[in-house]
Amino acid sequence: MKNLKDLFEHELKDLYSAENQLLAALPKMQKSANDSKLKKAFEKHLKETEGHVKRLEEICEKLGIKPTGETCKAMKGLVSEAESFLKEDAEKEVRDAGLIAEAQRVEHYEIAAYGTAVRYAQELGHDDVAAKLKKTLDEEYKTDDLLTDMAEDRINKKAIK
Repeated sequence: MKNLKDLFEHELKDLYSAENQLLAALPKMQKSANDSKLKKAFEKHLKETEGHVKRLEEICEKLGIKPTGETCKAMKGLVSEAESFLKEDAEKEVRDAGLIAEAQRVEHYEIAAYGTAVRYAQELGHDDVAAKLKKTLDEEYKTDDLLTDMAEDRINKKAIK
């Protein structure tokens, strides 16, 4: 990588890999959830993630970038950790609390990555691309907030026993 443009392209490819890995992981998390609102939150975020992939494909096409070819090692690790958690023998309330924790780790990673990508796009003068990336960033924040609210309002309390 020689400049910010190269780094930005790398970041977009990394995000594309991360989102595609998440597409495979979210259905497993949804299936393992017991709380109906948590199941719905995972279902909603799966649909949003499909939109995130589409947005990244549109951005890459506009910039002449092939989005494939990178493997996001961070997301691979986060997904692996979540899959390990799913194998744990846990009470259903504890499982839901743990699923929220696993999902929030993913969201926090995505918030950091999209925040960086938005800034790079702005620095490179790609304001339209920055706006698309910011839309995804905003959705990631909303998902994180929703998960926090669910955990604080009832799910963590149910896990206390």
